[in-house]
Parts: sequence; C-alpha cells; structure tokens
Amino acid sequence: MQDDLVAFRAEVRDFVRDRLPPDIAEKVRRGREMEKDDYVRWQKILREKGWFAAGWKKEHGGQGWSQARQLAFLQASGAAGAPMLIPYGVNMVGPVLNTFGTEAQRARHIPGILSNDVWWCQGYSEPGAGSDLASLKTRAVREGDFYRVNGTKMWTTEAHWADWMHCLVRTDDSGKPQEGISFLLIDMTSPGITLQPIVTIDGQHHTNQTFLDDVMVPVENLVGTENRGWDIAKFLLGHERISIADTGPKMRLMEQIEAQAAELRADTALPARLRTRLDAELTGLRADLDALVSLENYLVRAWDQGRPVGADGSILKIRGTEVLQAMSEFAVQLQGLYAGAHDPADLHAPLQVPDTPATRASAMAHHYLYGRAWSIFGGTNEVQRQIIAKTVL
Repeated sequence: MQDDLVAFRAEVRDFVRDRLPPDIAEKVRRGREMEKDDYVRWQKILREKGWFAAGWKKEHGGQGWSQARQLAFLQASGAAGAPMLIPYGVNMVGPVLNTFGTEAQRARHIPGILSNDVWWCQGYSEPGAGSDLASLKTRAVREGDFYRVNGTKMWTTEAHWADWMHCLVRTDDSGKPQEGISFLLIDMTSPGITLQPIVTIDGQHHTNQTFLDDVMVPVENLVGTENRGWDIAKFLLGHERISIADTGPKMRLMEQIEAQAAELRADTALPARLRTRLDAELTGLRADLDALVSLENYLVRAWDQGRPVGADGSILKIRGTEVLQAMSEFAVQLQGLYAGAHDPADLHAPLQVPDTPATRASAMAHHYLYGRAWSIFGGTNEVQRQIIAKTVL
C-alpha cells in the first residue's frame, strides 16, 4: 500500500509538471490570484485524466479511490504547484446527490459537476448563524409546487462564479432547531437573488453576502426528506475532512519560505544572532509541518480501515490552521522593510510584469492575511475545541 502511494505521488507530480498550463503554474508560483477560468481549465484536464471526482464510486463516474489515495493526490498536486480543487460541486453537493438525491436530480446535475461546466456555491452561514448552523433563519415556505425562500446567507464563497447554490433553509420551527432544516438546490439566476461582494482583509473578493427575497424554488429541488437536511449537512461536512488540513499548499509555501530564508542567510552582513534565530524558526516550522503531514496520513489510513472519525477532523482543522498561521507570519517577517507594503493589486498584475521585492512581499502578505480566515471558516477553532472536549475528554 505504501509503495503504491509513493509511486502514485511521483506520478501526480510528473503529471502536474507536464500538463498544468504554464500560465496557471506561473500564477501559483508567484502568488497571483486565480480566475474561475484557471480552475475550470485545470479541473477539465484532471477529468480527462480520470483524476477529477476520483473518490466517487465508479458507478457515479469516479474511480473509487480510497481516502488515503485521495489525500496522496491532494498533497502531491498541491506541493507540485497545482491549484486547489474548488470543492462545492465535486466534494460537497455531488456526493450528497449521489447518496440522497433522486434519479432525476442526479441526471440533471451530476454531468455538469463532472464536466466543470456548472459551478456551485454553498449557502450555509448566515448573519448570527455561522458556526452555530442550527440557528439559521432563512425560511422556505411551501406554496403548492414551490418553496418561497426568504433570508440572507453570509460568506457564500465564489457565489459570484456559481450557477447553483446548495442551501440549508428552515422549513419547521416546532421541534429542536436541527429538526426543522431542509436542503434545497437553488438556481442562482432565480429572481430575487442579490449578491453583495465582501472584500476580505487581504483586499480580495472571495466571498459574498447573498440575499434571497421571495425566491421561488421548485419542490423537486428538495434533496432528501423535508426537515431532514441536518443529516445531509453532517454527511457533507464529513466529506471535507480529507482536505481539511490542506497540507499540499503548505508544503509548497514551506519551500518558498525556505528559499527566501536561504537568500537572507547568504548575506554575509547578517549578524550571527539573527542567523541562529532564522535557523531555529525554520527548523521549528518544518518540524510542525512534517508532524501535521504525518498525523494526517496516519488518520486517513485509519479511517480507511474503519476507525470512527470522531474528533479527528477537528484536530486536523485546528492544527492545520495553527501551522499555516505560524508559517505565514514568519513569511511576512522575512520580507523585512517590505513587510508592510502589501498592495492587493499586486496579486492581479499581468504575468509579463516581473516580480519585485514589494510584489513578492504582497504575495506573502496575502498568505498571512487570508490565513486569518482559516481559524473561522469551516467551523471556528473555538467550536472545534468544544467538539474535541465533548468527544475525547
């Protein structure tokens, strides 16, 4: 098993080197922001290879990969410089439809997910209902063959790119909060949907506030049973655990940090005490990252062998966040006088424009600033610690 994964990782690295379009590879290397077309092109290449949705069962259009093989792909491709896979279709609503959807729903939506011609976003969080998802207020009232949906969703990442949204709505107030939630598929071109861009602390437009005002959603777009959407939401969140530590991009970032540190270390004017501190910081960061990767590999293999997930996903989420934030903080410190020169426009500069110390600092500042969000989305680290306390202690 291990030898097979070692060979597979090498195959993935070679494939990324040979098939990732040069302009996308250059964007990743230089820390430029990706456009939707960049992700679409790469994911279509992966689909042609058979490596997109490869974790799905073969009868659903996948390869039936084990979780360990899925992780090996994510680690190797990320470390080799490939963009992340946008998860909302392939890793979220796709598995939901394959498990809970009707034949008609699968026939309508699965082909577009696999081809990357139809993009999705996730309508979960709301003002006042982020990590406390059970307190969501967006309401869906059935009127004949439609649900009338009213409410507001927050942090709908890439909603401005999406064709459809998978959305949690409240359909009943009579029981426990979790018992009155339903799972709807909503066409983003529906009348009554308004997007308000949210520019995050890194100066980029990743996410949005989404307003739903009298949006009419056909009843046929209900997935599973009315008021049982909480079960689907838990199932969906379980599919995020394989990538929750996001170690592939961290490996690549670590290589960039080590390269910049080597440049600084080569300066003969660098005082010995700073050289010692630099070496100590690098050794600590490398050790923390290697430990995270080892933990992730161990847990995913254990899940494949039947280990209950329990609090494992929460542990990986917290530790992955802490490692990323420590790495990105040190990366900014390496920029010296340029550390405070972050200009969000640098991340959209044409590739023909050569890098400067200031633009390179902007790329590292982006890791630092957007890295703050990792301890919030996907369930805040505070909530993850509560899960660990209830499950383990």
